[in-house]
Amino acid sequence: MKRLFLCIFAFSLMIRPFSISAHRGEQIKKTVPTYLDETIDFESRAKALVKLMTLKEKVEQMREYAPAIPRLGVPTYFWWNETLHGVARSKDTVTVFPQSIGMAACFDRSAIKVMGDICATEARAIYNQSFRDGEGGQQYKGLTFWTPNINIFRDPRWGRGQETYGEDPYLTGQLGIAIVEGLQGDNPKYLKTSACAKHFAVHSGPEASRHVFDVDVSNDDLWNTYLPAFRDLIVDGQVSSVMCAYNRFRGRPCCANEHLMIDVLRDMWGFKGYVTSDCGAIVDFWTTHKTYKDAEHSAVAAVNASTDLECGEFWRKNWTFDALNKAVKDGLIDEEKLDIAVTRLMLIRMRLGMFDKKEHVPFSDIPYSILNAPEHASHALKMARESMVLLKNNGILPLSKEIKKIAIVGPNADAEATLLGNYNGIPKEIITVLDGVTDKLGDSSKIIYDQGVSFVKLIENESIEDVVDKVNDAEIVLFAGGINSQLEGEQGGTDNTPGFYQGDRTSIMLPSVQTDLMKALKAAGKKVIFVNMSGSAMGMPWEAKNVDAILQAWYGGQSAGTAIADILFGDYNPSGKLPITFYKSDKDLPDFSDYNMENRTYRYFKGKPEYAFGYGMSYTTYKCSNIQIVKTDGMNIQVEVTVENTGTMDGDEVVELYVSAADKKMNPAIRSLKGFQRVHLAVGEKKVISFVLDTMNWAATSPDGQARKPQGTYTISVGGSQPDDAIFNGVVETYDFD
Repeated sequence: MKRLFLCIFAFSLMIRPFSISAHRGEQIKKTVPTYLDETIDFESRAKALVKLMTLKEKVEQMREYAPAIPRLGVPTYFWWNETLHGVARSKDTVTVFPQSIGMAACFDRSAIKVMGDICATEARAIYNQSFRDGEGGQQYKGLTFWTPNINIFRDPRWGRGQETYGEDPYLTGQLGIAIVEGLQGDNPKYLKTSACAKHFAVHSGPEASRHVFDVDVSNDDLWNTYLPAFRDLIVDGQVSSVMCAYNRFRGRPCCANEHLMIDVLRDMWGFKGYVTSDCGAIVDFWTTHKTYKDAEHSAVAAVNASTDLECGEFWRKNWTFDALNKAVKDGLIDEEKLDIAVTRLMLIRMRLGMFDKKEHVPFSDIPYSILNAPEHASHALKMARESMVLLKNNGILPLSKEIKKIAIVGPNADAEATLLGNYNGIPKEIITVLDGVTDKLGDSSKIIYDQGVSFVKLIENESIEDVVDKVNDAEIVLFAGGINSQLEGEQGGTDNTPGFYQGDRTSIMLPSVQTDLMKALKAAGKKVIFVNMSGSAMGMPWEAKNVDAILQAWYGGQSAGTAIADILFGDYNPSGKLPITFYKSDKDLPDFSDYNMENRTYRYFKGKPEYAFGYGMSYTTYKCSNIQIVKTDGMNIQVEVTVENTGTMDGDEVVELYVSAADKKMNPAIRSLKGFQRVHLAVGEKKVISFVLDTMNWAATSPDGQARKPQGTYTISVGGSQPDDAIFNGVVETYDFD
């Protein structure tokens, strides 16, 4: 009875005037709880709401399934939603774009921002419809998206690398900011949806040991490889949430690591949003990491490190954070700590408009019919085209549409699931390679289709000789091979497949059965075009030397087949660039579990790759010239170049700017990408483009995370690739800070 009286008394203190009506010439005030008063700021409203909750109610709000609080009008909410490349797992048909690694190959900020906005629009449509259908609050119908994944793809064997924007911190940060801006929108009051930077931090496999491994890296690697993209999204992109990682960092689980979560995230970078754990990461504290003795102490450690929300053992409906009830009563943590966490959570829900009148929230009228809108599908095709990277062409491409007979073989020739990658939505229509080529050629050509082989072995009752015989009279053989996201991906069941383990790859080499088939086709005198689909780098030394052309197609989304056909037959000029290094073999790679960046990625790799980061061919030629370097103010430098289409076909060029320090004490990287622009040029057209480099573009960040003043001489290269590539078409200049 005493507790009931206190709750009623607290509620009475939190109400204030809300509306006024006239009665006999007098104004009579109606009241509403402060947290529902739309005339005051969200933070005050969130604090007011939390003050009305009991301890048990607060704890229940701190998990990915947050139950309703009927007496306060708080609805049920599932926090966990995904939209890496289209709204995922909702069971509604949505627009599915290329997997994230393919989007990275576009090197196109504006296209990714538009993609993020389309995803937010379709998410709002699904959210709105769920309430019309009486299904509001269900999982994967929400507005808080645990996207993007901005971990550095440091090793091509990591199965989840396909979810990232590649191996470079600058590219990752720039594209991450773009999708955050698209997802969150530009409304001055409300978020369109909420984005999340994950997985914080120093996390990139192996998948099999992610619940147990402890990683330590040098301060140089920490501040110049693993943290910059997070800093970009938090400080510059204003991302509204962060997900902490499964692993330990320097002995402490990331979700309880006060150096990462308090010193860096909250204090240095000023992050004000909410932090969610990865799913099951808090359970790991006491079951696998064994850094805390039980659920109670684990929950306290996480909250003390400012983890606000637990994505828990959702399959068991069991959350470690439930132990916070006992922890407060036992005096292990003050209830005020929980107030801070729940306030952050309620603040995000309020910024999404969940406590305001529907007619006041600008996204509440987005109709369900907007899903799969023609303009959304058009953008998916645009991004699929931009993502494709032409790795080799001996002159065979583009193909003539007058071809009489073409063979399409390989495990990905007609594989719809491959095109969707992982964490994917369900598209209305999927265009495979076979579909795309068939649509392109119509009835004018004969198309021979035979899968030929599976990903890693022969098909039962069929030999390589049988396949060669079936395509014997074809003029061209299009081999669509590679792997798929059932072989590489999140920790999973690939234990018995040669070359793969628990979602990761044990070898980067193209499965030998596919190479064997292409060897047989070439031995039979066939012209072979290899379309490789993968979310990671593929070792393909034989193919690089012997096939006629290679197109890297990633997991291209719903329109992948159309985009591939457009490129192969010259209706689109290929323009993608590699966001990762394609190594020649496993021998080029350090131990997978070693997080030291030495000899990893283009920034530190001392060997000769098969295809370098930033590499990508075109059907035309470009030239960069007339470089001008001007110091503007402070340490800011403006770089201008003229880029020209010197070939015979209109197209897009991605102009890349790299910086290299002469004094490796200033920056140990061989070179680092510090600017890029995608520009469209008609034949013979010239454009002047400019880049601005600030202090953070030059010297490596110091061990305390602060930008250092650059000193000495720096080399600046600007062109369509790295300066030591055979296709480099740019200019190189030096700049001296002394």
